[in-house]
Amino acid sequence: MKYIDEFQDPGLARRLLDDIRASVTRPWALMEVCGGQTHTIIRHGIDQLLPEAVELIHGPGCPVCVTPLEVIDKALAIAARPEVVFCSFGDMLRVPGTGKDLFRVRSEGGDVRVVYSPLDALRIARDNPDRQVVFFGIGFETTAPPNAMTVYQARRLGIRNFSLLVSHVRVPPAIEAIMQSPSCRVQGFLAAGHVCSVMGTAEYPELADRHRVPVVVTGFEPLDILEGVRRAVRQLERGEHTVENAYPRAVRPEGNPAALAMIEDVFEVTDRAWRGIGTIPDSGWRLSERYREYDAEHRFPVSGITTREPAACRSGEVLQGLLKPHQCEAFGTACTPRTPLGATMVSSEGACAAYYLYRRLGTAPAARTPQPAPQPPLEASPVV
Repeated sequence: MKYIDEFQDPGLARRLLDDIRASVTRPWALMEVCGGQTHTIIRHGIDQLLPEAVELIHGPGCPVCVTPLEVIDKALAIAARPEVVFCSFGDMLRVPGTGKDLFRVRSEGGDVRVVYSPLDALRIARDNPDRQVVFFGIGFETTAPPNAMTVYQARRLGIRNFSLLVSHVRVPPAIEAIMQSPSCRVQGFLAAGHVCSVMGTAEYPELADRHRVPVVVTGFEPLDILEGVRRAVRQLERGEHTVENAYPRAVRPEGNPAALAMIEDVFEVTDRAWRGIGTIPDSGWRLSERYREYDAEHRFPVSGITTREPAACRSGEVLQGLLKPHQCEAFGTACTPRTPLGATMVSSEGACAAYYLYRRLGTAPAARTPQPAPQPPLEASPVV
């Protein structure tokens, strides 16, 4: 299958690993800023195949996981209202709020529906003019354009019974916050290719230069990850700190101009709380004044909510890269996909879910797979 099989080729993977091994002379710590990349790393054992000197730290790259508890509780309150049809992607329904989740609200009589696009929610609003339809708009820059387009269409078509509960976050301010943390060990970043396919790479050179860390834009297949690691390690060994695009088949420096124009029209930058991390300045979007009437937080009285995180849940430390999931005392016992304490065990991109799914259950370092004989180093990237 084009663009899948080519990027899972074992022979090319061995050559990339040999090249990384030949380049490393000292320990380096890299952070991937995407939950999809985390799942690829754990599923294929990439962290076990890399030289021991290269550590991969899992960052706050799961949009479901970083949605703050207060917003989850607001969603629960809105979804329980009798006049509301609450629409969401399926992975949000099991995310625990304070005391319950959206599945529980639905079992208690709330009209909670799984949709596959925000435009599905807009169609429900058009077909049910006597109901208030709310779409749970979460995510990084990747999902912002379709959510913005849906609000734009609602205004254009005069559909007044539709609103968006917004919890959009932005990656570059999160990287800034990570680098400013006193406990930060990150020396280089694998940036999320899907985010950069929308936003481009213009925001990263200043970050790379200010914090003297390489940033490599990376895809999601095994060879994408290995190529990103290879480039980041080579920069670190040379004392460089630039932005490289290792995902040119999807990412252009300027991003997607049409998507950027839609985001700029509908949203405005705001401070945003990240679950388990706290508030990061200018790290999110909210609906701009022109579209404020479509903001569910303005339409429904959901202020004054008191939240409470489970004391045993350490997902905040996992999201900050301070803790591997299997180092949490509740992992795999009190906290499982069926009985989750935090969103990182629920989401299809959560680090805890990846460790549980692919049986990384022990606290001892995993045994490394014996390596094949080295092959000649690559002179150029095999990834196009």
